[in-house]
Amino acid sequence: MQTIEFEQPFHVFSASDVRTALPMEESVKAMKAAYQELSAGGATVPLRTHIALQQHAADVLVMSCYSPRLKQVGLKIITLHERNVDVGLPYIQATVMVVDAERGTPLALMSGAVLTAIRTGGGAGAATDVLARSNATRVALFGSGTQAATQLEAMCTVRPIRHAVVFDVDHSRAGRFAERMEAELRIEVAVAATPAAALAEADIVCTATTAREPVFDDRDVAPGTHINAIGVYKPHEREIPGATVARARVVVDERSAAWQEAGELVLARREGLISESHVHAEIGEILAGVKPGRQADEEITLFKSVGVANQDLAAAHVVLERGARLGLGAEVGL
Repeated sequence: MQTIEFEQPFHVFSASDVRTALPMEESVKAMKAAYQELSAGGATVPLRTHIALQQHAADVLVMSCYSPRLKQVGLKIITLHERNVDVGLPYIQATVMVVDAERGTPLALMSGAVLTAIRTGGGAGAATDVLARSNATRVALFGSGTQAATQLEAMCTVRPIRHAVVFDVDHSRAGRFAERMEAELRIEVAVAATPAAALAEADIVCTATTAREPVFDDRDVAPGTHINAIGVYKPHEREIPGATVARARVVVDERSAAWQEAGELVLARREGLISESHVHAEIGEILAGVKPGRQADEEITLFKSVGVANQDLAAAHVVLERGARLGLGAEVGL
């Protein structure tokens, strides 16, 4: 058999390249398409592999996906090191690779931490666009890290947000976050002294923490609130109280992954507060018009995301397409 030699451009994109090539508007758009593809059964997404590095207080996640729509395969390796925050290093680090599905040719390698943050924000933005009240203007954030920043950016992309409040157990960190986000987004951002104060006037709540227990009390959640819960990905941890889960219309990114990994759902079911039928829909079903979204202004809606690999591939596809067009990154030979 004759072997045909050819050179396929292989692109390498830095964190800065990813940020430029994947603005939040494009991320929200890509996530809407990815969620619909997933719920329609159009993507192959194996359950992610989880490796616990207990001696390092860390986790490694390996996520893969095949998208016939994009004709590409995506692979992400993501590490989460709790102790990094104490020494000024990133809590989340990741690398994403894109491969041509038809030929098996590697197409791109890119920094995955920024991509993960932007696509997670975009995913919450897509959910908020169909679940939050249309007149929502105030956001409460729990956590003040990279994920919280892209959550707020996404909320400002899909709703006319004028005011945000952030709560973090590290109040000085929350203060620095508020100053930075005010400057970047040109909205008012304040620091809340307590979780209850953060929730007092919130239309939208975003939890992006490393907490293992609920970060607020159910009694403080007002009717009509929309909640995006994106920080927890282990079945024994949760950011949202079981009582809040029980009285909310619950929407997930993917049912099987959520029941495997979403502590909010797993623990609430174990406590007898909900059954599996309590999950109203996957977000892709609502985006496609198969299931309804919010039904009343006073309803509490909850989007629980554990993160799905076709989100990464959808985002990486945009980075590759727009990045190459904009002349970003570097082409190397393999």
